[in-house]
Amino acid sequence: MIEEALKEIHRGCAEIIDSERIEKLLKTYYEEGTTYTVKAGFDPTAPDLHLGHTVLLQKLATFQKYGGRVQFLIGSFTAMIGDPTGKSATRKVLTQEEIVQNINSYTTQAFKVLDESKTQIVYNDEWLEKLGAAGMLQLASNLTVARMLERDDFSKRYSSNTPIAVSEFMYPLLQGYDSVHLRSDIEIGGTDQKFNLLMGRQLQKAYDIKKQQAVLMMPILEGLDGVQKMSKSLGNYIGVSDEPNDMFGKVLSISDDLMWRYYELLSTKSLEAIATLKSGVEDGSLHPKKVKEELALEITARYHDEAAANNAKAEFDKIHSKSQIPTDIAEFSVDGDIWIAKALVECNIEPSTSQARRDIKQGAVKINQEKVSDEQLQLTAGEYILQVGKRKFAKIKVN
Repeated sequence: MIEEALKEIHRGCAEIIDSERIEKLLKTYYEEGTTYTVKAGFDPTAPDLHLGHTVLLQKLATFQKYGGRVQFLIGSFTAMIGDPTGKSATRKVLTQEEIVQNINSYTTQAFKVLDESKTQIVYNDEWLEKLGAAGMLQLASNLTVARMLERDDFSKRYSSNTPIAVSEFMYPLLQGYDSVHLRSDIEIGGTDQKFNLLMGRQLQKAYDIKKQQAVLMMPILEGLDGVQKMSKSLGNYIGVSDEPNDMFGKVLSISDDLMWRYYELLSTKSLEAIATLKSGVEDGSLHPKKVKEELALEITARYHDEAAANNAKAEFDKIHSKSQIPTDIAEFSVDGDIWIAKALVECNIEPSTSQARRDIKQGAVKINQEKVSDEQLQLTAGEYILQVGKRKFAKIKVN
């Protein structure tokens, strides 16, 4: 059983520090029934999670399956600083109201993956606010400026004379102190968090809590483009709160190669089952689209339900296999003639008129299922079904 647990825990990991400790924790659990704690921190800087965030949630759920109790840490205090990791400028400070709103959204979405009975939600303002000036100074004494500037993002900003707030230096220390207070056995995070994760080990030793957490790092999930990391700002994301039809369609839009990456990091299928699917695609006995549909159904059902996933598949087949119009599309109304590019923006299916014109030139825009080639077209009185690509539809009534 320990071997099976270790295999699933190592699945998809980019790096593990002190894997011997993880093995020892598992052994103690199976021999004595003693559980252990696994910490992951989430700063509520936005209201919604995307599938990139759920890579960590999936791994936390794996630990829960093998004796772990999850410390789901909400950075209610550190969110007011903002994690500087990978940032080229100081983060915008959130208001308390924004933080509370985002926290409620995070926890609702997280329990679509995690077992609530094996999860402890903790808020770091509960202990970090109590540190006070003396406690903060003692904490800061554990790290030198030279060591902090070894971080790639800080060194780049320093060399380019880009401002670095002193509060940003405190972020890794505060994240590390969370592990001291919680006495975490394991902490998981993305590969971009390595400096902060190791700070937890360092501070547990400095504060003499008689143990040092193991660290498990997960890779950063690529977005729909297969190149850049999944990000809302890049528009290449699948949101946990996306509508079923959008979620299903987005998963099907990824490349055949990227599909296996998503299977490894997001699916609950066993590694053996995934290997069987891959062999089937390679020998031609399985079509990649069918395998991708399985993944799309699994992910959509997880964040909605099985009926919604099946309906999304039926709707997708209806549109793409039979070139039909979706059953439920947004409707808009305007007064007076309107330029096609502006109409596409008004209907929220294009981000800008310049992008709309580019898509028209590339033949990606249709009106009533007929391609549009005239980027100066004016829509006069009447009703029109606008379409961009295969998934974006809207109905507009010109009065």
